[in-house]
Amino acid sequence: MYLETLMLKKNQGSSNMVLGNSIRSVLLVIMAAIILSACATKTTKKVGDYEISKISGDTFTGDETVKYLATGVPDRVFFATNKSILTTASRDTLRKQAAWLRENKNINVTVEGHCDERGTREYNLALGERRANAAKDYLMTYGISGNRISVISYGKERPVNAGSGPLAWSQNRRSVTVKAN
Repeated sequence: MYLETLMLKKNQGSSNMVLGNSIRSVLLVIMAAIILSACATKTTKKVGDYEISKISGDTFTGDETVKYLATGVPDRVFFATNKSILTTASRDTLRKQAAWLRENKNINVTVEGHCDERGTREYNLALGERRANAAKDYLMTYGISGNRISVISYGKERPVNAGSGPLAWSQNRRSVTVKAN
């Protein structure tokens, strides 16, 4: 009888330990989700009562500097620091450009690659070229002939925002599609 009571108490103790570990695991998952959602939040900078930019991570998501290749077709896409990888928003813009170019078969374009002011001239020229080529390659996957698209890199030589800070840098890291003819 004593042995059975001892075994029963031991089993209850391990049940409590398993329950405690489960609660701990659930709390860790919840904390990790909160931390990750805080990191992925877009930040909006305001001056007075109006927004001056939107930045997700360090990639510009606003439209203050965006011009239009055609009605409803933005001409530029933005990149993260030292990156030439297209974001989801960039791919969406380039799909719109590709659809417009398919409808206007007689128009050729130049894709310009741009960088922010940081880094050497040589590094930024190479990075600008990678950015422009990333946009060109994406357009080509949507049926636009590579013969219709030329690429040029301006590096840091043609900033859209002459400021020196996160907002200016994020606006200057871009590729711009312009009509060539």
